[in-house]
Amino acid sequence: MAEQQNIQELTLEEVMGDRFGRYSKYIIQERALPDIRDGLKPVQRRILYAMHKDGNTFDKGFRKSAKSVGNIMGNYHPHGDSSIYEAMVRMSQDWKLREVLIEMHGNNGSMDGDPAAAMRYTEARLSKLSGEMLKDIEKDTVDLVWNFDDTEKEPVVLPTQYPNLLVNGSTGISAGYATEIPTHNLAEIIDGTIYLIDHPNASIEKLMDFIPGPDFPTGGILQGKEEIRKAYETGKGKVILRSKTKFEDIKGGRQQIVVEEIPYEVNKANLVKKMDEIRLNKKIDGISEVRDETDRTGLRIVVELKKEANAEGILNYLFKNTDLQVNYNFNMVAIDEMHPRQVGLKRILESYILHRREVVLKRTHFDLAKAKKRQHIVDGLMKALSILDEVIVTIRQSKDKKDAKEQLILQHQFTEEQAEAIVMLQLYRLTNTDITQLRAEAKELAERIEELSKIVAEDSELLKVLKKELRDIKKQYGNPRKTEIEAEIEEIVIETEVLIIPEEVIVTITKEGYLKRSSLRSYQASKPIELGMKDGDEVLFAKQLNTLDHLYLVTTKGNIIYRPVHELPEVRWKELGEHLSQTITTTLSNEEILAVFDFKELPTDKTFLFISREGWIKQTNCLDFAPGRTYRSRAQVCMTLKTPTDEIVDVFLIDPNEALDVFLASHQAYGLRYAVQEVPIVGARAAGVKSMNLKENDFVVNGLVVYSEGDSPIVIISQRGAVKRMLAQEIPQMGRAKRGQMILRQLKSNPHRIFFMGLGENQTYLVQNQKGEEKTLHTNDFPIADRTSNGSFILDEKSGGEISEVRYMDSFSQLEND
Repeated sequence: MAEQQNIQELTLEEVMGDRFGRYSKYIIQERALPDIRDGLKPVQRRILYAMHKDGNTFDKGFRKSAKSVGNIMGNYHPHGDSSIYEAMVRMSQDWKLREVLIEMHGNNGSMDGDPAAAMRYTEARLSKLSGEMLKDIEKDTVDLVWNFDDTEKEPVVLPTQYPNLLVNGSTGISAGYATEIPTHNLAEIIDGTIYLIDHPNASIEKLMDFIPGPDFPTGGILQGKEEIRKAYETGKGKVILRSKTKFEDIKGGRQQIVVEEIPYEVNKANLVKKMDEIRLNKKIDGISEVRDETDRTGLRIVVELKKEANAEGILNYLFKNTDLQVNYNFNMVAIDEMHPRQVGLKRILESYILHRREVVLKRTHFDLAKAKKRQHIVDGLMKALSILDEVIVTIRQSKDKKDAKEQLILQHQFTEEQAEAIVMLQLYRLTNTDITQLRAEAKELAERIEELSKIVAEDSELLKVLKKELRDIKKQYGNPRKTEIEAEIEEIVIETEVLIIPEEVIVTITKEGYLKRSSLRSYQASKPIELGMKDGDEVLFAKQLNTLDHLYLVTTKGNIIYRPVHELPEVRWKELGEHLSQTITTTLSNEEILAVFDFKELPTDKTFLFISREGWIKQTNCLDFAPGRTYRSRAQVCMTLKTPTDEIVDVFLIDPNEALDVFLASHQAYGLRYAVQEVPIVGARAAGVKSMNLKENDFVVNGLVVYSEGDSPIVIISQRGAVKRMLAQEIPQMGRAKRGQMILRQLKSNPHRIFFMGLGENQTYLVQNQKGEEKTLHTNDFPIADRTSNGSFILDEKSGGEISEVRYMDSFSQLEND
């Protein structure tokens, strides 16, 4: 029964809360966050202290790392050897720490993220600066506590002769807290500390006269003076850190970008790989090679450019899309008076000064006690030498050492300590020289005691010592700043034009949606060969364009697709090209490309005029189709179609202020003409307004944009194979949404219905009937007829059936003209 009384019933929440709370407290205080006073995490402090105790210091030879790790683990840090060794390696890496605390022989890793050699291969010792962190530790300057098994004492903090937290920074993640403190320049930090000692109420702005910002071991350029000030004020802030680069001219009139310094904690190998991927994936044109030329003389990454590539533009692209430029986020969290706190620059320096005052005071007390003790002994020895004969007699008459001491105390009024020193005196010390030495020592001690007493008594003297020691450290270890600071954060603007090498290419687009660009060389070499194309497909657009040009593709189902020419797949003339469905995820199975428009740049003053089969029409500003972020994978809606059977029959790019008319022809042979101004300009997703009053089962065959004044010939082809040319102006101008007038004479039996209507001047069409018979039609071969004419037959409907297809034959005319 007694055993059962020890069983506690606890809820899982209580147990988890309590245990996780304890664990969190442990990892926050004892593992991941640095102490605000010496800037070290426990593992780092234990490494330095253990190596110091073992005499593994800068003035002695190197010692196997494994030996040090074993001692650290056995005496102070009961964790895995790898965690100790990794911490030790980091403290020796001059690209991670601004001032290294450990010197290492052998492979201690690299900026490419390579791991260090195993600890059995490397050798290490404390750096000279580490000696300054541990100086005076034996003078009771800091509290020592028992280690994990109560066999050794270890310090809770190091005496630290300079503000290491700021100089070497810190980075770590614990439960609920993370820290990111950047590295700084030792000389600047010391100047700032001295100023703060003299002016305790100094503002952050004033301190920044001495400490303008972080100073990373890897150099680079830091941008954002105001952001640094905020971070120093609050402990949190974001700045921009970019590589140091320059342009060099190389043979063949080309240039290369040379990177000499990269941002702090960026993996160089990954950076070079990412830059090379940009070249391989042709994200931008203009990079011919990326090389890492780093050697023992220093870091050097070379980005070789093609001829006439815009170096500035490519560099900007690399800044934006690789770690050539990174955001550095300050998050200055440290253990301050046993608690994790977010601290600003001033708080860190104040805590350091407070800590250092305590250290110097404790050291002074220690030295004072030691000097007084020695002074007491020297006084005794001087007195003994002045009555030497009597002292000798007293000692000779004594039974043993203990009796001799007692007799000296009784007969000559020496103290216990003085008597001990006298009986331990060696005979050679009784020479004449010894008294003069003792007098000199006594004088020296008196001066030293006076000096130390003054430091203990007067605060100003204590601060003088503090400042002198800081200046000595600066004189011995100070070095010039490596990171440049620029006041403003430069906004990176990438002009796509800059990144593309202008080149003349042949662009072809087919009705089914195959796109490609071919070099002029491939086109010239393949001229007799047919363009690579699927059976039954037809060329919709073929033109010589520049890689800087832009394309808009309008589909029959009311979508518009944007493509910059430089992004079209570059393939040979006789190859098929890339189908739109490979990139556009929203295409429909029965969707075809209807029209293609090319621009140097998107016109701001023009509109697209869309005409649908089921009698809808609209105008939309070009700018409404400015490409969005997802243009590569999604089409934009350019006209909402009200029924699944509706589709766009034609689209025009027009100036809405010109005197233009819309001319529509319906299947049942109605023609309607009205001013473009009657068509409202609406948004991209609008369905538009009624274009024509259609009879049942009638539909719009096509629409054209014609001149309001003057002659605009059109050509009409009926389903029976009759061709007629007429002037659009033959139909009087009416209003929108009217039925219009007949443009073919109505026959009682087998009436002509319009199969095709198009431009009627200087055009060539291929007309095909159901039997597959083809006839080429040159519009200018036909006379202009009147409204009621039914034209003349070019294919016999009795033998070949109705017309099945009319093709526009001038897709390549632009190319031939070029």
